[in-house]
Amino acid sequence: MILLGKKVGMTQVYDEAGKLMPVTVIQAGPCAVLQVKTVEKDGYQAVQLGYGDVKASRVKKPAEGHAKKAGAAPKAFVREMKVADISAYQPGSEINVSAMADVKFVDVIGTSKGKGFAGVMKRHHFGGFGASHGTERKHRAPGSLSSFGSDRGHGGNIKKGKRMAGHMGAVRVTTKNHQLVSVDAERNLMVIKGAVPGAPGSYVVVRRAKTKA
Repeated sequence: MILLGKKVGMTQVYDEAGKLMPVTVIQAGPCAVLQVKTVEKDGYQAVQLGYGDVKASRVKKPAEGHAKKAGAAPKAFVREMKVADISAYQPGSEINVSAMADVKFVDVIGTSKGKGFAGVMKRHHFGGFGASHGTERKHRAPGSLSSFGSDRGHGGNIKKGKRMAGHMGAVRVTTKNHQLVSVDAERNLMVIKGAVPGAPGSYVVVRRAKTKA
């Protein structure tokens, strides 16, 4: 089972033992089924969901026609996910958070917060240089690069993947096996244990956990 939603924010609740538990509130659904892909027609099985209303002035013609074909309104957040069983999905139908009522653990996919250009200590947790006598303005420097990172035989460039300073964050992140604490079907809210990637208000994909039942 898959749902699209928006991260509302974090709070805390008491568990059954009376201990405080950090939780994230996600507004999941209602999601419109925009397309169902089959092996016979498309070569693979997948379902395409849409979430969130979008202004008519911001809808492009192809997106409008695609949603109209399914009998739905254009959506702001559209994602396609492969599924093993497509019998539960019909184009034009809606899926809400009550579909997750019997699920105990979920995986959440989102985009992490962007941190801009960051150095190696912040980005890769380097230890830095000693701050004692004799070290001058090199405390947070990366140190030697070429001797361990040169792509010898393929040019004079640094190897791809070498840990250096650069753009940090703003990437797709999947956090797994969150406990689903509660579901509010009336307000389309789900409360899950722990933190999920992204800032409040960012879009997320919630699915049934793959590695924990």
